[in-house]
Amino acid sequence: METQLEKAEFETLADFRYQLRKFLRFSELLTRRHGITNLQYLLLLQIKGFPGRDWAQVGELAERLQAHQHGVVSLISRCEKLGLVERRPGREDRRAVEVHLTAAGEALVTRIADRHRQELKELEGVFHEVVTHLH
Repeated sequence: METQLEKAEFETLADFRYQLRKFLRFSELLTRRHGITNLQYLLLLQIKGFPGRDWAQVGELAERLQAHQHGVVSLISRCEKLGLVERRPGREDRRAVEVHLTAAGEALVTRIADRHRQELKELEGVFHEVVTHLH
């Protein structure tokens, strides 16, 4: 059974989506200023932030980016041409491919992620308010 949302809940959800869109727009402009696309940044971030190791396989990156594997392969190729990532044969299965950050990719993702962290700290109250109002 669906419960009826109140006007205040619609306002809270609308403001949340507005703040989220502002953050995403901030991210798009920031990555562009650093010479990469937002999707390229997300690839670098997923490699750097992959749980338990400093690299990821193509299929794992596709899952984390919620994208098709062939599209992620193309994205990796573009980042490889920019000198941000490199492919290496799998440690256990040589047919598998590990995607690693290069020193340049590591420096870039660190710089951009730090700016994102600062921006998220400014939005912290907004996201907390949404959760509080919707319970």
